[in-house]
Amino acid sequence: MASPAAVIEEFIASHDLDAEQINPHTFLITLPGEKKLETHCAFVIGEHSVTINAFVIRKPDENTEAVYSYLLTKNAAMYSVAFAINELGDIYLVGRLPLASITEQEIDRVLGAVLQYSDSSFNPLLELGFSSAIRREWAWRLSRGESLANLSAFQHLI
Repeated sequence: MASPAAVIEEFIASHDLDAEQINPHTFLITLPGEKKLETHCAFVIGEHSVTINAFVIRKPDENTEAVYSYLLTKNAAMYSVAFAINELGDIYLVGRLPLASITEQEIDRVLGAVLQYSDSSFNPLLELGFSSAIRREWAWRLSRGESLANLSAFQHLI
């Protein structure tokens, strides 16, 4: 049976992913999204398991209770990872898999889950946690004649 590191390396190579091996036990993988353009995901091989960490969004500026409620509701139906916050309040997807489960198929499922949850939650989290900042940005861009293209998903907030 191949080592977890070898399986991860093979998966990355066969899927032409933007990735970097930081050390023998840590792989950083960049997943391309649609709403969240990139999700950075770390696979860290430990003695008994592989830990998955993916940054989703920084600490919300407002409505933290509604943001946390959204995250906890989502957690109930998620596969292999769950939303969590770090000591700064930033939001991540985190998970842990036993070493024996590290196969190319499982890596594919986990990365697919990370990408899907990160991408599909990005705009709702921005809307819940940063609506005032979005409104200010919209007004500033409008006053300067700047493009509103990447804010179009939030036009209903204005």
